[in-house]
Amino acid sequence: MFPRLEPLLPRVSKPVQYVGGELNATVKEWDSTTVRWALMYPDAYEVGLPNQGVMILYEVLNEIPDVLAERTYAVWPDLEKLMREHDVPQFTVDGHRPLGAFDVLGVSFSTELGYTNMLTALDLAKIPLHAADRTVDHPVVLAGGHAAFNPEPIADFIDAAVLGDGEEAVGEITDVIRAWKAEGRPGGRDELLTRLAESGTVYIPRLYDVTYREDGHIDAVKPNRDRVPEVVAKRTTMDLDAWPYPKKPLVPLAESVHERMSVEIFRGCTRGCRFCQAGMITRPVRERSIDGIGAMIQQGLEASGFEEVGLLSLSSADHSEIGEITKQLADRYEGTNTGLSLPSTRVDAFNIDLANELSRNGRRSGLTFAPEGGSERIRRVINKMVSEEDLLKTVTAAYANGWRQVKLYFMCGLPTETDEDVLQIAEMAKNVIRAGRQASGRKDIRCTISIGGFVPKPHTPFQWAPQCDPDTVDSRLRKLREAVNSDRDRSLGRNIGMRYHDGKPSLIEGLLSRGDRRVGRVIERVWRDGGRFDGWSEHFSYDRWVAAAAAELEPLGVSLNWFTTRERTEEEVLPWDHLDSGLDKQWLWDDWLDALDAREQDDCRWTPCFDCGVCPAMGTDIEIGPTGRKLLPISPVGIGSPVQNPALAKS
Repeated sequence: MFPRLEPLLPRVSKPVQYVGGELNATVKEWDSTTVRWALMYPDAYEVGLPNQGVMILYEVLNEIPDVLAERTYAVWPDLEKLMREHDVPQFTVDGHRPLGAFDVLGVSFSTELGYTNMLTALDLAKIPLHAADRTVDHPVVLAGGHAAFNPEPIADFIDAAVLGDGEEAVGEITDVIRAWKAEGRPGGRDELLTRLAESGTVYIPRLYDVTYREDGHIDAVKPNRDRVPEVVAKRTTMDLDAWPYPKKPLVPLAESVHERMSVEIFRGCTRGCRFCQAGMITRPVRERSIDGIGAMIQQGLEASGFEEVGLLSLSSADHSEIGEITKQLADRYEGTNTGLSLPSTRVDAFNIDLANELSRNGRRSGLTFAPEGGSERIRRVINKMVSEEDLLKTVTAAYANGWRQVKLYFMCGLPTETDEDVLQIAEMAKNVIRAGRQASGRKDIRCTISIGGFVPKPHTPFQWAPQCDPDTVDSRLRKLREAVNSDRDRSLGRNIGMRYHDGKPSLIEGLLSRGDRRVGRVIERVWRDGGRFDGWSEHFSYDRWVAAAAAELEPLGVSLNWFTTRERTEEEVLPWDHLDSGLDKQWLWDDWLDALDAREQDDCRWTPCFDCGVCPAMGTDIEIGPTGRKLLPISPVGIGSPVQNPALAKS
């Protein structure tokens, strides 16, 4: 497609994001392959290229000799307009091939607000929006990522969904497609989808019928043919060391949101934060070994030339060997340009020794912690047991050791939350400034509080919770800002930054996260009315979503509020009940009741099992160290090495 695309690029912003050719990108001969995948992250290139999930699957698939995988991202409205005018279809950035030519279009959803971008890509590719209208010659549209744990709102638009880890799943899906094609595509598209469903780990929405009661609630979700299982289970890759991807990280041509090489040091979490879907659906904990991490970092740096390594997981400081990992990595790369970083860190898993190892090469950025709730009561409700005393001890030690900036993450709109719970965020931030000034003897101490609206998610104890309405969220945030800037503590307030989003996008995310198949018509109406890039505040239109919900849902006897601010009952059939994340529904309900009583739950990594259901359901167990392994020293590197001279690798 490039000869048709190239003349359009000088007329759009950031044309480099559409040309491909990144370091470590792969372009295979089309005719030498049997099964062809297009992998999409439904957002702009700068957000999508660093996505770890897409990058991993891209490598895994391209390592299979007769399989080809290429990438595509959402195009900005300026290019979309030109593509429509000049009849240029949605394309991949690797081979600039039209999406309609591929066997599979795999779309990875980190957030539900990417749904409209998927519709744009399908329409530009001339792939029918509705799965029911596709023929044997159209790609299988496959959803993955965290949002795929409730794909019902997009059930009309996708052919299939995979819950959980994709490394092994994509290979098995490829095997099914390869065999079906080799047999001459018997039974057409319907037979292919049925074969995928028979595995028990690929969900095919069209093979399940949903019935509703007169009051709008779901009556049942049942398979409509014998070869299809009643419940579809998530996929879990247990041995992370056997899947050391990405081996050769993609290096973006244009500026991206993460300019670093990332290594996932473990998956899963047992902290039991009740709001956290990622922590619930990725259980059990599976750690990558220290030498496995070391080998990935060495290979990745040599292949990419990045100067920063992000040690990623849901709570990286919880790795059972995190101290040894950071010390040995700091030893290995001392004297080079390579820096280490951890994402947001739990207060009770952080220590200054760890921070000093991470900043040994001289870089000392701000520290980030996530108390999530302002008061101790609300932190018990959400099971985020971080005391203010612990936080102040930690930041005091950090400020005393030379740090000047701390960022704190919170949520607003949590179940049972009151104005006072939110206002205590201001007092916590001021106490952080006071502690920092006392510990450091300096006045230039900074604290930034970042606040997001809470969205109840499927497969969590809060899946039954009423979502807080946007007016209440916005009112509490206004009161919080007033408290931060109050005249009484103006000298402290000047050193506190406050970043927050209003409650309106969160309500729409709530509609999409807990909706059922009836919500699909809302998504389509918003898209037809111009909805694009809903995850970007400058493109998001709350009024457009509200109007579409009123037009499409109210004639069916339900509404935007019915799906969002309404509390669910224990007996209610939830839209995702036939999709098994491994968690026992009764355990989730009991934990919801504990939340309402502000009772916390222990971390089962260090205490007896509390029967969440994951390990028995999967026939496995939590996998953690310590392993006692050590990083081998790498051979001395000279000035010509990418580790010493990243510019060489980038060139």
